[in-house]
Amino acid sequence: MSPFNRGETFPVEILTDNEAQSLIRACSSRAPTGLRNRALIVLLYRGGLRIGETLAIEPKDVDTASGAIRILRGKGGKSRTVGIDAGAMSVVERWIDTRRKRGIRSNTLLCTLKGGQVSPAYVRKLLPRLADRAGIEKRVHPHGLRHTHAAQLASEGVPLNIIARQLGHSNIATTSRYIDHIAPHDVLDAMQSRQWTPN
Repeated sequence: MSPFNRGETFPVEILTDNEAQSLIRACSSRAPTGLRNRALIVLLYRGGLRIGETLAIEPKDVDTASGAIRILRGKGGKSRTVGIDAGAMSVVERWIDTRRKRGIRSNTLLCTLKGGQVSPAYVRKLLPRLADRAGIEKRVHPHGLRHTHAAQLASEGVPLNIIARQLGHSNIATTSRYIDHIAPHDVLDAMQSRQWTPN
């Protein structure tokens, strides 16, 4: 049986930083699965990774000292290195430490407590459930966190070529269209600068 919304596209909904933080806080800060899910969300949100890239990260791909994460099989089979900030890495490190203390041995960083694979379907169901718990009314999904990351980088003035490299876009024009669609800051700034007083 096909899902009721098969073939339907939804508008992009960018989360505010407060909403993203609420989503992370909706995960337990003590239970091992909660710590893993916090790391998962942080990698999607602060790294701008695709869901497949995130779930394929191996422990050896993470350099906690430099904040670098090696993506070995990105879109089109391309590899790249992305960066995350120290605050995001501290969340990932907490999960790495939990894995070590529990003796979890797995080739994938974001594994189950028995070392198995976490499926994309699990993540797609998890995020709306956490969003509901956090009181977020927007549609929350893995790619939406990637969109949020890109929009935040653009609003912070990060150069387009750096955003393209972080996202794994081979063409800067793709990034430009991407940003213009999800974060039209120049349009908003131009409209905000206009003056009008209602009678």
